[in-house]
Amino acid sequence: MKKQIEQVEIERDPDMLDDYDFSQGVRARYVQRFARGSNVVVLSPDLAEVFPDSESVNNALRLLVEIAGRSAGKATARQEKAANIEV
Repeated sequence: MKKQIEQVEIERDPDMLDDYDFSQGVRARYVQRFARGSNVVVLSPDLAEVFPDSESVNNALRLLVEIAGRSAGKATARQEKAANIEV
């Protein structure tokens, strides 16, 4: 027994013309290809004002990683020094 699909009125997008025909469209046809080459992150509006493009975001993140690495290195050196004193 086939299920009957209930017809639901869908709110029309005013930018979509009647000429557009998606009846032969394939959902998520390129999603795997896109996922392989992209890592999309959505910025909050306040951050988007400060970082207008991907290059500025990448530069800021690289700097943060570098600073965090230095801090981690200092913490590791302090831990080793403390361990040597305790022995």
